[in-house]
Amino acid sequence: MGHIEAVRHYIKSYRNDYTELLQEMVKQPSTAGNEQGIQNLIAIRLEKLGLHVDKWELDYDKLSKHEAFCASRNDFEGSENVVGTLKGSGNGRSIILNGHVDVVPEGDLEQWEDDPFSGTVKDNHLFGRGATDMKGGNLASLVAIEAVKASGIQLKGDVLYQSVVEEESGGSGTLAAIERGYRADAALIPEPTNMRMFPKQQGSIWFRVFIHGKSAHGGTRYKGVSAIAKSNVVHEQILSLEKKRNERITDPLYKNNPIPIPINIGRIEGGNWPSSVPDQVVIEGRMGIAPGEEIERAKKEFEDHLANLNEIDDWFAKAPVRVEWFGARWLPGEIDEGHDFMRTIRKAYENYKGESPQIEASPWGTDGGLLTQLADIPVVVFGPGETNMAHYPNEYIDLNHIFDTAAIIAETLINWCGVEQ
Repeated sequence: MGHIEAVRHYIKSYRNDYTELLQEMVKQPSTAGNEQGIQNLIAIRLEKLGLHVDKWELDYDKLSKHEAFCASRNDFEGSENVVGTLKGSGNGRSIILNGHVDVVPEGDLEQWEDDPFSGTVKDNHLFGRGATDMKGGNLASLVAIEAVKASGIQLKGDVLYQSVVEEESGGSGTLAAIERGYRADAALIPEPTNMRMFPKQQGSIWFRVFIHGKSAHGGTRYKGVSAIAKSNVVHEQILSLEKKRNERITDPLYKNNPIPIPINIGRIEGGNWPSSVPDQVVIEGRMGIAPGEEIERAKKEFEDHLANLNEIDDWFAKAPVRVEWFGARWLPGEIDEGHDFMRTIRKAYENYKGESPQIEASPWGTDGGLLTQLADIPVVVFGPGETNMAHYPNEYIDLNHIFDTAAIIAETLINWCGVEQ
């Protein structure tokens, strides 16, 4: 039996065991600050596999001084990264398999049919918060490594399994791994792409806009200026910028995406009394950053566009808006479609599926931008799970996708890292 047949046979034989492992992973409610349980589970598994395991708590003081740092909290107590290294024999290309264990909050429980952390299996779908984003992908990477090792295959290059925290808030876990010195010749991130391949990932950044009005009694509201009404003008101006920015996108990898780099308003707050004209509104949102685009240049374009509000409404000459950049930020990343790593993954996909993969640019940010821009590591995002299941109530993942992805990753490891004969 050849190497490829051996890993496929192993994956098929132990499918039920790995399904139970994923259930155990999903049962860990690993929201930000609560990742210790699942990271302990992963570390023990990697140690039993014979990998060298590095487990450490993120250093907030050190990371917060880095220009790429952003986070949603003021410390990382109880939040640990885990990196397991399968050493190669030498003279082979290395690879990082990077995945995050932090999950977003479960939201309104009434919208869930089962407990959000149940790991329930129905009709070959496993349900629970994080099943798709992205514990299913993490499992696929782990299965691939275990299949290679269990099949007695000695790789030439190293495989680094990175189980990181804080991706949902901007990537501090991956930043910490980079700062700790972890590097490789390529990296694969098994985020939920529905088994599409993303050689390009957009970035994004959060903004806050302060809109000023003039307070007055509600009974004489005509003497005031409503900041809520003016926020509608600001919103329309933001949408016009979105249209302008997206008209510049000609990359064919975005052809199936109606708005490649959206600008989303996610939160609005204003006013302080029902009988008063509101004198301030604050809107918060997220601006997409195109692959290859500099974040500082995108920020300036946003600020300049809103500086022209006075051309639409005279009020903004008296009370210009103020823009503030805060919170999460994801760096964009990209590699050429002809890169050898991309060709290697594509060939593995075609060998397994008997057809060509769908290649697109991502509709959201990942930790790939950090790996590419800060560590010069070429990254491809490819994993199981449907994109429209991430962050949704009744989140689930198709188990077939996990094991198909695991087989493709295993073949990628064999061909990329090389095998000692």
